[in-house]
Amino acid sequence: MGTISNGRTSKPFENSHAPGLDWRKASRTDLDPILKECVILAEAPDAKGHPHFSIPDGTRMVAVSDDKDTDSPVLYFSRAEITKFFEGVKSGEFDDLMATDQEMEEAAAIVAP
Repeated sequence: MGTISNGRTSKPFENSHAPGLDWRKASRTDLDPILKECVILAEAPDAKGHPHFSIPDGTRMVAVSDDKDTDSPVLYFSRAEITKFFEGVKSGEFDDLMATDQEMEEAAAIVAP
């Protein structure tokens, strides 16, 4: 069984497409109850037989998914790809895609059934 952690707390969590992985989400989200509004990442097994030529066997991989559903699809990226993306995030290249204060308030007000 895998886990999900926000840096303060961990609890069991299993994505059916990537069993056994230990997922991480932003520390600004809660786990109890899990605030299901976050992209989650996990250290994934090294690539083996990846269909793209730029991902040779042994490449260290990162899994990315969504915590709203334990059956959410999982995307795999090399650590080099994730690093370049994070560098873009840190430099503000994606700031225009962030939610407005109103959108954040509306998301926080949604309570799961």
